Amino acid sequence: MARRLKVAHIITRLDLGGAQQNTLYCCANHDRKKYDVILICGEGGYLDGEARKNKKLYRTYFLPELKHPIRPWSDFFAGTKLIRILKEEKVDIVHTHSSKAGILGRLAAGLAETPWVVHTVHGWGFYPGQFFLTRWIYQFLERLAAGYTHRLIAVSEANKREGLEGGIGREGQYRVIHSGINPQPFRFPSSVAQQARLKLQAKKRPCVLALSNFKKQKSPLDVVEVGRVLAEKIPEVLFLWAGNGPLFEKVKQEIKTKKLEKNFRLLDWREDVGQLLAASDALLLASIHEGLPRVVLQAMAAGKPVVATAVNGTPEAVKNGVTGFLHRPHDTDAMAESLFKLLTNPALSRKMGQAGRKALKGTFIIGKMLQEIEKLYDELASRNK
Repeated sequence: MARRLKVAHIITRLDLGGAQQNTLYCCANHDRKKYDVILICGEGGYLDGEARKNKKLYRTYFLPELKHPIRPWSDFFAGTKLIRILKEEKVDIVHTHSSKAGILGRLAAGLAETPWVVHTVHGWGFYPGQFFLTRWIYQFLERLAAGYTHRLIAVSEANKREGLEGGIGREGQYRVIHSGINPQPFRFPSSVAQQARLKLQAKKRPCVLALSNFKKQKSPLDVVEVGRVLAEKIPEVLFLWAGNGPLFEKVKQEIKTKKLEKNFRLLDWREDVGQLLAASDALLLASIHEGLPRVVLQAMAAGKPVVATAVNGTPEAVKNGVTGFLHRPHDTDAMAESLFKLLTNPALSRKMGQAGRKALKGTFIIGKMLQEIEKLYDELASRNK
């Protein structure tokens, strides 16, 4: 019987997000006849408990030094710990996720002489409009790390193009493997939708779901402005907003300043995304940059139309005018107008929702994503034979 390959997934922190959830799915569902799995991550994330709960499926190393901000002293100790773990575990394949862990993890893998190194681009750390020096530093570090990488997995064609345009890696290093979800938990009968609305005290109010962390990337202040514009046309509209983050208090103050308290319900982090979608009429995503946003796929699975910004991989999932509406970042008036069309035209909303559910089939499925990743592992490992 062939020896199992040891795979180490490395991610900065297990916050509640698509990259983290997909990484945990891979760790828990890799073919155990072929792979032995470990997870290395920072600590203090919302999903730490899930990693600990699955200790029978994979071992998790929590590194307090592995943090999002650039901190040379902590980064040095995180790097040395990564090298030690990779050597002691005799890892065959390092698979990194997110920018910080992606750079540190790949450099550590190179110094530990790990045979194969894979990195998934869940969205680059650089983006249009970023301070030019910060953008240059991120691109420089990504170019450096690409030299230690055998394969770069891009979750969208757009991310691949951006990487190549930024001088990161070579065409032959890239493989596009779309992020995926399990659509089943997001398909509910109408009776569940009614119960979800009652539970959230939404009753018969038109509801828009916003599901995102409160970071600059997700442009949360734009969500508030969309709400202000839309409330002028539909005073009873209710925004159900699940998430948290560094801009949470600023968002609360903005809602108060614009006298929108009756139009926004801040729900903090929530894992019952299916219930929230069941209670909502449409999804709003106002990001200024993305990889391939998981929440868009979840909304499509739930049969809900999407209003989003046309950034990175989002247009590969949302077809403008078919499954939802796409707009330029910060175009809050246009986003509000699209939501107005959907909330006042139930037939259009249903048509777009049904088109989204149909478009999801066979393309953005998490089981298929994992199969493609394991196929890539096998291709790399076969070169050692």
